Amino acid sequence: MSVAPATGLRAGRYGEVLLLRQHADAFIADVYNSYGLNDCPQAQWSALDATRIAAENQALIAVLNGPRYWLMDSIAQQNAGDVPREIRTFGGIAMFKAATVEIADPQPQLGGYAPHAVNRRTVFTFDAGSEVYELVDPDGTHWVMQSWSQQVDLTLVETDLAGLGTRLRPPPGWHYLVTSLSSALDVDTRNVDAAVLQDELLNSYSRRTG
Repeated sequence: MSVAPATGLRAGRYGEVLLLRQHADAFIADVYNSYGLNDCPQAQWSALDATRIAAENQALIAVLNGPRYWLMDSIAQQNAGDVPREIRTFGGIAMFKAATVEIADPQPQLGGYAPHAVNRRTVFTFDAGSEVYELVDPDGTHWVMQSWSQQVDLTLVETDLAGLGTRLRPPPGWHYLVTSLSSALDVDTRNVDAAVLQDELLNSYSRRTG
């Protein structure tokens, strides 16, 4: 079952901590997200020590992913009301366990236009009238930006996103597309793993579904 969606997310600020662990022959990252608990205060975020976080949480490594800002308008999560959320605190920043991610490399590199699977069981909704930013790969698959990042460019703001097509350098055959939605767009991954990739500025994109 799904509970009522969280709304008003667009431009909401958050940070994530990924805790990497080994599972059989694969590597899995538990993703903890601060959204809804706090706004990922910059002073506390800047003070986080990934090595210390990994040691304190018995993880192989910890990856700091943020600060970031949502671009979808709402999120509904499958089974969100069934069990209490798992909450941990990292350097004074409270975060809830939002998803698990399959990682091929035990030293994951963010960015690079390489997709990975995310078990999040959600519907991301972009409302009619919203402007969306997409990468289109050589096969014609659309990847819609779900969040933008200030990790590489601390000055990047939402109004810059429409012009990123002149700045990004994706692999050959890819292009950047800006669209104003005439109807709502759902990225529905309640029953399948999401596919997510990042550009060189560490903005994150989900493969469109349906």
